[in-house]
Amino acid sequence: MKAVLIQRHGGPEVLEIADVPEPHPAPGEVAIKLEAIGVNYIDLYHREGWYPLSLPTVLGSEGAGTVIEVGEGVTSVSIGDRVAFANHLGAYAEVVVVPAGRLVTIPDDVTADVAAAVLLQGMTVHALVNSCARVEPGATVLVHAAAGGVGSLLVQYLVRRVASTVVATASTAEKRTRARRLGAQIVTDYDGFVDAARRLGGVSVAFDGVGRATFDGSLAALAPRGMLVLYGQASGPVPPVDPQILNRQGSIFLTRPSLPHYVATPEELRWRAQAIFADVAAGLLEVTIAERIPLEEARRAHEALAGRTTVGKVILVP
Repeated sequence: MKAVLIQRHGGPEVLEIADVPEPHPAPGEVAIKLEAIGVNYIDLYHREGWYPLSLPTVLGSEGAGTVIEVGEGVTSVSIGDRVAFANHLGAYAEVVVVPAGRLVTIPDDVTADVAAAVLLQGMTVHALVNSCARVEPGATVLVHAAAGGVGSLLVQYLVRRVASTVVATASTAEKRTRARRLGAQIVTDYDGFVDAARRLGGVSVAFDGVGRATFDGSLAALAPRGMLVLYGQASGPVPPVDPQILNRQGSIFLTRPSLPHYVATPEELRWRAQAIFADVAAGLLEVTIAERIPLEEARRAHEALAGRTTVGKVILVP
């Protein structure tokens, strides 16, 4: 089968399309013929070595498709079921093997493309809002990169599910227009977000997936006892932080969450996935697929994501 792997860490040029043996499930595992593969910033972090991997390895952590083989002891899914997964390496391929307990069933009214586009980022949003920051109704919240994959879902979820006031950032006029259309009440570029937040008395929570370029501003935008949720590093990793700054900024909180810790059990995984799929099916969450790129052109997908030129989610198609 075809798969995209890396044999060393580096830029998009290290992505290789290769013929590799098709995998078969061990006991407790399931083989899935993939129809759509989500491209996420963590794939770039893996490729660049920010989160080092044992090499060589097939990249990719999210996908959707059809069960074609089940291992011994698997009773939760059957051949022919439509399933999706996130946080499991090996997705940049035509077939992937995943532990049965890490799979979720795709509802009939959700396509494989949408499932692969929303599962990881949608569950991230669900975890950030409901379990990590525990945003209260009516809170004022800052969302960076509000036209991107996670950012656009965060804006919608906070406005439509939590009734928050959202201060959103985006880098271009087109992206800022989209953030407003999704419900953000105050939209600004990256030069103006601190002033916008301070005019409101500061924000209760800042959701920052940009990292180095916005970190200091995100801290400055918080109200006393506010929380900065640093969930990504699209602009690069944040340098070491003196904890005393949390005191000086008003007894604020800083957390660096990772989705696997918030879907640690099959029950929690299904809870978050089913909630997000239900919101998508009900029209509460709009999922925008920026581009469908052939698996063989994974390098172009990484370049588009790294350049922050996309509006919505990039998916690979085997």
